[in-house]
Amino acid sequence: MTSIDPLNASWKAPGLHFEEGLGDLPIAKLSHEGAEASIALHGAHVLSYTPQGAKPILWLSKEAIFKDGKAIRGGIPVCWPWFANHPSEPNYPAHGVARTSSWTVIDTAPASLTLELQADETTRQHFPHNFVLRLQATLSDTLEVKLSIHNPGPDAFTYTGALHTYFAVSHIDRARVEGLDGRPYIDSIDGKSRKTQSGPIHFKEEVDRIYLETEDDCLVCDEGWDRTIRIEKEGSRSTVVWNPWIAKAQRMADFGDQEYQEMLCVETTNAADDAMAVPPGQVHRVQLTLSQD
Repeated sequence: MTSIDPLNASWKAPGLHFEEGLGDLPIAKLSHEGAEASIALHGAHVLSYTPQGAKPILWLSKEAIFKDGKAIRGGIPVCWPWFANHPSEPNYPAHGVARTSSWTVIDTAPASLTLELQADETTRQHFPHNFVLRLQATLSDTLEVKLSIHNPGPDAFTYTGALHTYFAVSHIDRARVEGLDGRPYIDSIDGKSRKTQSGPIHFKEEVDRIYLETEDDCLVCDEGWDRTIRIEKEGSRSTVVWNPWIAKAQRMADFGDQEYQEMLCVETTNAADDAMAVPPGQVHRVQLTLSQD
């Protein structure tokens, strides 16, 4: 019996089964009317989403590392309970502990999977609070990803985080992001100075920005593949747009030197001014819905 057999015996559902993925990491495969998606139990990490007859929506690096304790480059990592570097502990792992933890299956339904991560001795070394995270991924005419953050403890906690979505594009020169015109943003490349977006976002150099006051849909418009990806969200009032460009791509061991041309990130976040306080006994939910127009 393989490690996958008990998962399929207990949790297989219409449009959902489990397989061994790269690095022997268990993955769930979802299917619905020809569309496909896959989710790793490691990090509750959505690895792929491809509508029927379409190019992949999500980008995954050819250099991605599939190993316990390592983050996977691409797809939709869950960044939690802090976004980017820890604000006071530079030696803590970037983007928190959720994306490198092993999550547990707690529910399945047709083409839908729910995973859970609870606080333990390992997470308390970096985040001294009780918590329960649940991620539900559901494939239908869209891909819907819901992250629920429950505080079962006696004290409030505050977190920052992201559904750090990597999108596949035909070429970065032929892609743009719409939906953020007029929004203020923090430019991480320019000393975290605050600016205002004018028009669509085009990519001619490294881009690393936290857009604030953002609740409307964003669009990834790709002239090369003649498609538009729509990003709808709830529970988030900040959006990060990122492309590492040439020099940073070359510095990352799990990112191909030329792969910056194939991707861009539009991330559904609670970041910067949008840090989220969760009172005792309360739940905060962040939802992301992807579709191809």
